Order: sequence, then structure tokens, then C-alpha cells
Amino acid sequence: MTTVAFDPGTEARFAVARHVADAVLFEGYVLYPYRASAAKNRLRWQFGVLVPPSWSAAAEEHDFQLTECLMEPRTGAELAVEVRFLRAQRRTVEELRADGTYAPTGELRLADRVLVAWDEGVEERVTLVVPVGDLRGDGTTLPFTRPAAEEVEEVTDTDGTVVGRLVRRREEISGTLRISADELDGPYRVERLSVTVENTSVWTAGPDTDRHAALPYSLVATHTLLRLDGGSFLSMTDPPEWAKGAVAACRNLHTWPVLAGEPGKSDLLLSSPIILEDHPAIAPESPGALYDATEIDEILALRTAALTDEEKREARGTDARAAAVIDLADTMPPEVLERLHGAVRSLQSVTGAPKSAAGNILEPQTPWWDPGGDTGVDPGSDHVLVDGRPVRAGSRVVLRPRLRRTDAQDLFLDGRGALVEAVLHDVDGGVHIAVTVEDDPGADIRREQGRFLYFQPDEVEALEDL
Repeated sequence: MTTVAFDPGTEARFAVARHVADAVLFEGYVLYPYRASAAKNRLRWQFGVLVPPSWSAAAEEHDFQLTECLMEPRTGAELAVEVRFLRAQRRTVEELRADGTYAPTGELRLADRVLVAWDEGVEERVTLVVPVGDLRGDGTTLPFTRPAAEEVEEVTDTDGTVVGRLVRRREEISGTLRISADELDGPYRVERLSVTVENTSVWTAGPDTDRHAALPYSLVATHTLLRLDGGSFLSMTDPPEWAKGAVAACRNLHTWPVLAGEPGKSDLLLSSPIILEDHPAIAPESPGALYDATEIDEILALRTAALTDEEKREARGTDARAAAVIDLADTMPPEVLERLHGAVRSLQSVTGAPKSAAGNILEPQTPWWDPGGDTGVDPGSDHVLVDGRPVRAGSRVVLRPRLRRTDAQDLFLDGRGALVEAVLHDVDGGVHIAVTVEDDPGADIRREQGRFLYFQPDEVEALEDL
């Protein structure tokens, strides 16, 4: 049996972690502009792909993941495991001919969408609950299989006339989950937990076989959720001093485990093929999944809303999840879009969010810090001493960017003269000098838009003012 139902307590704890796990599962699933014809959507599935063994030997991809972590289980504790991945479901498009037969076609154009061939992601889970005591020694091995399947969906036009069909095919895949635990020597009751997820699908790669052909037999975006009902996991990125040696001895191949769920709790662990920090969380401002791996929500929502009607038709026909993104961008209220502009949380980790007497978090009527309302700062007249000389708006300086904190483009400005536009103070007490580079033909445009270059006082040399 490859799927067990978790008890309500375990299910509730996993539900906390799945919000982030879903983001891992669909990381980069479909990229802006959400069309199958877009170049960056032609090479799919970048993270956590466990290919069949016959393909891993010929490609620089792997057929397994290994997670090793440390845990401190209580007597009688049980370990709940949930392996999650996508199957690449191959969808083809067929049109209905006049003789009543169906024939493959490159696209099927409808009033509201353009249907094309595409690989859809079907979520799969393998679950297991096992007493920690049973994991010592050889541990537990759980083989799993998902059978091949084919589904056909009729496609109708706006008047209900059948114009074609979608054929979805899934190939048989199989895998193995192996779990074991070893108690470590020392004064602390700590155990090393090992979890291996392996693709064992039987598929033979031919001499001219490419990655596209291997994907239907692969486990895509594979990651593992772990939960102890009694005890805790240790952080692998910030372990206690006594455990650093044991953490360093753990092997993690093609995945990395982090503590999941709420900060302060350590009964949940997410082993992810994407680099994460402990207790990762989705920003509360995010209105929904956008799937694009590299974009921030605000820019992506604006770009998506600006697609042409024809581009949106193709995106809607590419994938149901892409269609949902298009609809989300088209119907997003202004107040929701405004919330995506940014949020400062660093101070809340120290002071906590402001609350009312009833304990509810207060939404301030004004930003937590308004530079226009702080009479203690004035970027236009403030100054900073550089080599004993006051530098303020209108001063001339020579730029001397420092390697320890600059980027490659700033290094090209070493020795160039610049005009100081403003002296700014940040909330941490730092000072930043905003400049425009002399002889820059776009300086007037930068000044008008407020798009300056920023350097710290020890990265400039003061010159005599004109």
C-alpha cells in the first residue's frame, strides 16, 4: 500500500507545511508570458527531476534524492512521511474532420482560447507512517507504482458543437522510498534519519532519445515532508553547537532539509530541491500562485495584465493554471495590487506587529515611516563629512567603489566624477550618497525620474565645489 491516511493531528500539521510545499511543487511550472510558444516554456521542469535510471546514465540528471538530518524522537514516537511530485501528463490536440474521424493538429482555435500540445503536471503523493523504533537497522522500504492511463476530453465551440478533442496520456512510473535511522554516539539522544526517494521506472532510452521523451517516466519537482508526533528535528543550517559535527557528517544529495511550519516549532521538516531557509513562508500579500520562478508578484501581475488579447487566448489554452493566472491579473482589485508594492518585516521580528487592546493586528493609516513627515531628515540639505569636508546636494565627488560591497557595473565608474543629488539616511543609521555621473547624457532623465546611483561616504572623494 503506497498511500495511508494521516490522523487529524498529523494532517493538520502537514497542512501548515503544504502551503510552501505547493510553491516548491510548482516552482517554474509555467513562465510568463504563460504561452506554450514562449521560448522559456519549451524547456520545462527544472527542479527536483528524478529521471528513470536508463536516462540518468546518459544525462546530467539523477534518479534519486537522499535526505539526511538529525532528530530527537521521544520514546514511542512515530514518523509521518509524505513524498510529493508531479507526473508529466502529455496532452495532444486533435481536430474533428468532416468524415467524423479525429486527426492530430498543431492548434485548435476557439473563441476564448487557443489549444496546443502541452505537458500538464499531475500531482502525486506517497505517504507512510512508521514507528521510529522500526527504522533502526535496515529500516523500511516502500515500493510504489502509478499505472499508465489515457483520458479523452471533447472540445466544443461556443455554440456547443464538437470541434475536436484533447487526449491526455500518462506513462507507468515506479519508485522506491527507503527510510532508516541510526542512533549517534554521545550524551544526547539524537538519531540520524536517512530518506531516499528513487525512480525505478522501467524505460529504455534509445541512442537518439532526448530529455523530452524521458519526462513522462520521471518524478518531477520531487520533495519530502516529514513530521514527528513526539520529538523534534534539528536545524541543518543553524544547528546547536554540540550538533555541528554530526550535521556536517550528514549527506544530502539533490535536496536540502529545512525546518517547516511556524517559527519556534521543530516537529516538521521539508526536504526541498530548491534552496530555502528554515521556516519558509509565503508572503501574506501574495494573491495567488503565479508559478514563474524568478519574478516578483507586482511586476508579474502588471505584465500579465498588459498581454494582448491574442496572447491571453493562447495562455488560457496552454494550461488551466496559466488560465487562472490570466484571470487573476485581469480581475485583481487596485487595493490588492497596491499591497504587492512591498512590505517591511525586519523590525517586526524585534518589536512585533502593533496590536489593538483586543489583540488584533492593526493596519496603520500611514506607512510605518514617512520620510516626508520626519523633520529630522532632509535629503536636499543634509550633509556628510568626507575627508573633513561637508558633502551635500550640489557637491562634486570622485567615485571610488569598494570591492567588498559593490557590483561589477559600479567598478566601471572607478575614478569618474559625479554630482551629488542627495544625502540620505536609512533606518539603520547608514548614510547613502545619491549621485549622477558627470558627462552622462542621461543624467537629466535620471534626475527627473529620481533614478540615482548610490555610494557610501567611504566610496567617494570630495572635490572643491564649483
